[in-house]
Amino acid sequence: MNAENRTIRSGRMHYCPVCGHTIAQRLIGDVMDELGIRERTIGTAPVGCAVLLYDYFNCDIIECPHGRIPAVATGIKRMRPDNIVFAYGGDGDLLSIGLAETIHCANRGENITMIFINNAVYGMTGGQMAPTTLIGQKTITTPEGRMSTETGSPLRICEMFATLSSPVFIERVAVHDAPHMQRAKQAIRKAFVNQIEGKGFSFVEVLSMCPTHWRMGGKESCQFVGNEMAGYFPIKKFRDVDG
Repeated sequence: MNAENRTIRSGRMHYCPVCGHTIAQRLIGDVMDELGIRERTIGTAPVGCAVLLYDYFNCDIIECPHGRIPAVATGIKRMRPDNIVFAYGGDGDLLSIGLAETIHCANRGENITMIFINNAVYGMTGGQMAPTTLIGQKTITTPEGRMSTETGSPLRICEMFATLSSPVFIERVAVHDAPHMQRAKQAIRKAFVNQIEGKGFSFVEVLSMCPTHWRMGGKESCQFVGNEMAGYFPIKKFRDVDG
């Protein structure tokens, strides 16, 4: 495939080494190419580490106000129902300032594909505690480790969505090793196929590495995803209308 016909543009990304955003975005691009949907796909970019999403995708990308990705994606899909719309955001965007929009978008069953990157920390703003920061995990705003007595427990959004009747596909995946990357790609593909077939709201949560703000090496951060994050956020399929 010629470079101009590929979804992911060539060139260096701004992400830190071993950041899971690079893997997730490559998987999304590969799926779009395999399905042949690039020219009719519109993505929504968050405020966060993925704020420059439009630099890496060779398709239409709309930058959204912080936390408003689900609202913008809803508007696009309702106005242009023949387009494929994907919403891409992190834990600070989709689960903090944008939690209301995220939940109501899922509850309405909007026919979009939502990809949620969970790296358990605010990346772009310097490593503060996020809604998904684990108990005991140290950040610049929880230097002694997160305590549930002060900040509550990390949000498990897939489990919350599973209580709703409208979503047609909910799966949590990870990108810390090759087998999990393959599973993540299949989940992303399923989420796009559901939209193509008009089935409704599909949600894929991606457990992702952030070695910079975790203050870990690359190998250690991958192990943290597999051992610590997956221990609290189980990697599993929560709903599949076809399965």
